[in-house]
Formats: sequence, C-alpha cells, structure tokens
Amino acid sequence: MNRRNCIALGIGLAVMGLNPAGAATAAGTKSKANVLVLGDSLSAEYGLKRGSGWVALLEQKLGAEKIAATVTNASISGDTTSGGRTRLPALLAKHRPTLVVIELGANDALRGLPIALTQDNLTAMALLAQKAGAKVLLLGMQMPPNYGRDYGLRFADMYAGVAKTTRAALVPFMLKGIADAPDSLKWFQADRIHPKEEAHPLILANVWPELKKGLQ
Repeated sequence: MNRRNCIALGIGLAVMGLNPAGAATAAGTKSKANVLVLGDSLSAEYGLKRGSGWVALLEQKLGAEKIAATVTNASISGDTTSGGRTRLPALLAKHRPTLVVIELGANDALRGLPIALTQDNLTAMALLAQKAGAKVLLLGMQMPPNYGRDYGLRFADMYAGVAKTTRAALVPFMLKGIADAPDSLKWFQADRIHPKEEAHPLILANVWPELKKGLQ
C-alpha cells in the first residue's frame, strides 16, 4: 500500500471513530455481563453466614470460569412478586443488567395469594426487564404436598406458562434434589423452609446451566 492509500485509510477509520491500532482491539473486546438477582430469602442468605448462599457462590464460579460478569443481589427476605414488581424499575435504571434472574413466588403461596396475581406479576417483571434490554431467567418453585395436589400442579405450571409467554429461560424447580429428596429434611434449617448452607451448592448447580446460556 502506497503512502497516499495509507493516509486515506487512516482518514476513513478516523471518521468512523476508529484507528488502525485500535480497530482490532475494539473488535475483540467483549462487554461485561451484569446479572441482577431479584429474589426472596432463598437468595438473600437467610439464616446463613454472609457469602455462603448460592448467589455468592455464583460470583465465585464466574471468577473461576473467567467469565467477565458482575452480580447484584437485590433479594429481600419475605419479598413477594408484588414487591419485586414495585422494586424492579428502579433496579433496572440503576444497574442496567444484561440478565435478570427472577426468584420470587414462594411467599405469594405462603400468604395464600391468588396464582393469577403471581403469574401477572411475574409476566410483568419479565417483560419489563426485556424491554430494558435484559435477558430473563425464571427460577421456578414447587409447593409442599400439604398445599394440595391441584394447587401444587397449578403453581408449578405457572412458571412454565410465564416462561412460554415471555420467552424467558426457566429453571423448573430451583430446589430440585433438595426439597424433593428422600432425606430432604437434612438439607433444611430448623424452620423446614430455608435450605442450609450445604444445600446452596446444589441450588447453584440447578441454576447454572440456564444462567450460563443467558451470559452467552
């Protein structure tokens, strides 16, 4: 390439906001993912020492796998889908996540709230996050048998329905292998509701495959 052509190329790259030295670097740079976890006590380390819950373990795993991502845990013990729906707009504006993990709904059931209301809130949150440019991952829950077979089936199916409607990713049951294990009580704290520290690596193992896809 002669001198005149080199000058012309340099001018063209400058017009596009590039330069010969930085063009390759810009093309090879990946933007850092930003994960927002919106959940309740299952994600807020209720009854656990700080840093031992599945969200903290997620941060460690991202580092170990050299995945460039930050994690914001906006979970609050006792939160419902209505509370999450109220809090989400400000969280989206503040953190600008690329992936929103929604872990809510169990407290709705514990309070006897209508499934239709929970479903509406989850749908609204998923659509709101997507409108803000984020992918969405729903973490499904299941209710104990004492809630009745019909209620339990409808509650579990609700998450699949929301995921299908909004095209969000889904983990059907975040406590799989824990709450449905033959020796399930050994995984839970004295209240029989909140998993022990030893259960949280299993929770992360349930969540990780779909979450990793959302980071790609």
